[in-house]
Amino acid sequence: MHNSVIDPSVIERVAQRRGGLRVFDRLESKRTAHVVVDLQNGFMAPGAVAEIAEARAIVPAVNRISEAVRAAGGLVVYIQNTFDAEAVRTWSTYFDHFCSASRRQRMIEAFTPGAEGHALWPALDVRVEDLRVQKRRFGAFVAGSSDLHAILQRRDVDTLIITGTASQVCCESTARDAMMLNYKVFFVADGTATFTDHEHNATLSAMSYTFCDVIESAALIDLIGQKRAAAIASEAAVA
Repeated sequence: MHNSVIDPSVIERVAQRRGGLRVFDRLESKRTAHVVVDLQNGFMAPGAVAEIAEARAIVPAVNRISEAVRAAGGLVVYIQNTFDAEAVRTWSTYFDHFCSASRRQRMIEAFTPGAEGHALWPALDVRVEDLRVQKRRFGAFVAGSSDLHAILQRRDVDTLIITGTASQVCCESTARDAMMLNYKVFFVADGTATFTDHEHNATLSAMSYTFCDVIESAALIDLIGQKRAAAIASEAAVA
């Protein structure tokens, strides 16, 4: 598990800008989606082509968040990094310039639908009611990547919880675009992972500054639980 630390100078600046580090003091559970980014065998399995060992440690927290979100009436969405023929054809800048020829081939083989690397990590608590969405770019919301935005809009979702891997690549890309599409975004410090603490914490600092409410899983689950308890109490009062 990462030793998560937000840059103190960032904390100071955001305190001056908005009064404190935290952004949202409540959420509407039924309009909330837990977006689990790329927790697939190709990133998680020991020896996998894109292994991020730290990602295995976040799975219990990810599962606890999913359980809380479902219980409160929210949605859980598993995003799957997908390097199919369409991705290779339409994202040539990445495949031609940011991978060696051998790694390009290994990545495509690993993240083609149906491949073992493309499958979700088996320790994830995936339920039949959860959604799976394939994405063809690092961020799930950029044009040409996926239909996630349309799916969430049809379900009237306005709040996202981001977990997964890698913190500074697919998680950060997805969170940045989500905020600029007007979603309220919680970025879970102990529910995201990458290669090193330094890379992870740089992302937490960037997200805290002006994109997301960076939060620990326990505090987030408490927030979800408070909303659920209030809803139950309100329903009981009406009855």
